[in-house]
Amino acid sequence: MFAAVVPVHNEELRVGSLLRRLLTLPSITKIFVIQNGSNQSTQTEVASVYGENRGRISVLNFTEALGIDVPRAIGAKLVYESDAAYALFIDGDLVGEITSQLSEILLKTATERPDLALINCYPQSPPLETQSEPLFFFRRLLNKALGIYHDIGIATPSHGPHLVSRRLLSLAPWEDFCVPPTLLVHASFANLDIRIVGEIPHICLGSQIKNSTHSQQIVDTIVGDCLEALALFKKVARNRDYEGKAYLGYHNKRRLDLLQQFLDGGLLS
Repeated sequence: MFAAVVPVHNEELRVGSLLRRLLTLPSITKIFVIQNGSNQSTQTEVASVYGENRGRISVLNFTEALGIDVPRAIGAKLVYESDAAYALFIDGDLVGEITSQLSEILLKTATERPDLALINCYPQSPPLETQSEPLFFFRRLLNKALGIYHDIGIATPSHGPHLVSRRLLSLAPWEDFCVPPTLLVHASFANLDIRIVGEIPHICLGSQIKNSTHSQQIVDTIVGDCLEALALFKKVARNRDYEGKAYLGYHNKRRLDLLQQFLDGGLLS
């Protein structure tokens, strides 16, 4: 019923643990691993798990780095072409012991059948001193504009594992899977069911700790994505600017040209 999409970029000593946990969940019938220009150590680690589980894992190797979130779009198309009812998106660096939470989330999704099933990564709410920071401010701004803040708070497809139904996969352009908050807009336009299906505190995800420069780039990427989503909602030209600042982050490194090559039937190594 479920197919997992696991983007991987230099996640050696991490991705193997995640894949083995996903394999313990019987409702995940297929795992698509999207190698995003990974180093040899990561490729070897993935290959060791794949070799034992060829029936459930498919590995797509892209020698060039696709950029942040572009592997999501590739995985979304692959899931849609399979017989899975849902795509579970989960990053390859998550080593937190969240197997039981994922099992409960999958069960709730199968029972309630939402179109966009999100995780609450801040069940106690962000600390007051951080709530005005751009990352939270713009997530809140978008969800309030869409009229879904009361239901999902600041949850977003940019953060934490989440699931997308075949119906939403069929509606959203593949390139918009590269800009995750736009999925909230597409789902809202179509009056689809968006809801929280579980809680996994951010600290429990076990995502890789990186430097402050990377963290700021991620913030600017997600803020810019929220601004694009707001523009899509307002049906105006997309932009990533707010009060004189362009929130680009890693956006310019998203290789939409390589995504198009894949969609046209090429690119794989």
